[in-house]
Amino acid sequence: MIWLPAMVIGAIWGAVRARKRGGDRLDAAQYGAVYAIGLGLLAVLVSIAIDRLTH
Repeated sequence: MIWLPAMVIGAIWGAVRARKRGGDRLDAAQYGAVYAIGLGLLAVLVSIAIDRLTH
């Protein structure tokens, strides 16, 4: 269940990064969504790898 915190962290990280680059609310939302999906997917893959390596 590590994917949920990873998605939240990704959304926050993406929104902050968009704001630092001078983006408006919609830019922050788009960056947040992309980063959330990316980190969530990475977390799922890591979880699968850990599960397969430990069993």
